[in-house]
Amino acid sequence: MWIREEGPDDPDAIHDLVIAAFAGVPGEGRLEARIVDTLRADHALAVSLVADIDGRIAGHVAFSPARPSRDGDRWYVLGPVAVAPADQGHGIGDALIRTGLRLLDEREADGCVVLGDPAYYSRFGFRTDPLLTLPGAPEGAFQALRYTDAASAGEVVLHPAFGHHEKD
Repeated sequence: MWIREEGPDDPDAIHDLVIAAFAGVPGEGRLEARIVDTLRADHALAVSLVADIDGRIAGHVAFSPARPSRDGDRWYVLGPVAVAPADQGHGIGDALIRTGLRLLDEREADGCVVLGDPAYYSRFGFRTDPLLTLPGAPEGAFQALRYTDAASAGEVVLHPAFGHHEKD
């Protein structure tokens, strides 16, 4: 397995992978695929990594800018992360997330936020942060990983792609 940056020939395969990874959940992956496609179209994919296994994309993770209302110029949001159904449970998502977080740290990010399962994301160092909020987030599901001691606080604003919940 090779973790690499998304290339110019990858968007269609990434779209199909995201749909397949979220099949069986409400929306069948259309929302997650639309988020990735919109972030790409708006040049808002700060980090877009794929897990390449013998030329086949087995996983993808996106990181895009996020902005706390106070002191929040160098924050990112993790997600979506997707792994092909046949490849789930083999550490691909873990490797994608760890590589992306390392790249953000190397780029001197202040931190990264995520909305998801607290038990899963805590293994990467994410914690509930009372100084950072995301309106409408379920209790405990919005977490942050701080890289610096910046005084970042307040409501976190994500790219508008994350707010589109209409049905296809």
